[in-house]
Amino acid sequence: MAVDAAAETLKGEMSGQGWQVDPDDEWGIAVITTVGRQLKLRREAVGMRAGDFAKAVGYGEDMVYKIESGKRIPRPEYLDKADDVLGAGGLLSAMKEDVQKVRYPKKVRALAEMEAKAVEIGLYECNIIAGLLQTAEHARAVIGAAQPPYSPDDVERMVAARLARRSVFERVPAPSIHFVLEEAPLRRQVGGTMVWRRQLEHLLEVGQLNSVSLQVMPTNTDAHPGLDGRIELLKFSDGKAVGRSDGLFNGRPVSDPKQLRILELQYGTIRAQALPPRESLAFIQKLLGET
Repeated sequence: MAVDAAAETLKGEMSGQGWQVDPDDEWGIAVITTVGRQLKLRREAVGMRAGDFAKAVGYGEDMVYKIESGKRIPRPEYLDKADDVLGAGGLLSAMKEDVQKVRYPKKVRALAEMEAKAVEIGLYECNIIAGLLQTAEHARAVIGAAQPPYSPDDVERMVAARLARRSVFERVPAPSIHFVLEEAPLRRQVGGTMVWRRQLEHLLEVGQLNSVSLQVMPTNTDAHPGLDGRIELLKFSDGKAVGRSDGLFNGRPVSDPKQLRILELQYGTIRAQALPPRESLAFIQKLLGET
């Protein structure tokens, strides 16, 4: 992926269109259209009407038509049931791997691809806990709080996409990952006390990884460059990089070396002003002890 083109993915995680394919996702549309066509051909080959098939797999007839016409992304269990009902011998179930990739919005897939290639990731987050650090329950609560609200399918798709990005922690060799989080979001009991506690426990677990540096910016501190919003930087093995700041360059992703140096200066200042990693983990542990 070219850095200039990839930079656009850093504008944020996109919600997508629920279980519909993103309209600008040509590859996704091609995959789902092919899957839908194969489902329809298999159903017609055994002489089963759409209404009867819908009852057999436990879905509405309208959904069957949408999936077969490539307008909706089938769930993995739909493919398993279709394979069983149509006697496909595993051929339909085998399509789950491609469908699994398409279910994530295009820009989230691109962001995950960038993170998978980066050798260094730096992120300052001011209003929320960074997506890479969120538990499933925390992510579900944050996404579910949107207005207007997302449908349940929208929420689950977005949560799954966010959790899939966490595979970056399992890479070998692992990238160097730096997080700076503001104190305020750490104190916000998103999802209730138990969800909040589990989120803090997860931060402690991730913060102890050798490849991760996790810092907390205390609320009671002087002004710093992050007051304008989040900052993110990704660096790659070929020496190229891409970054973005809410408060600079109109919030656009940048890859120009001069602009990147400004982002690096801001991020470096923020890291220097935040609590050191060991003190940050102790601070999170103290929050846990206050409940």
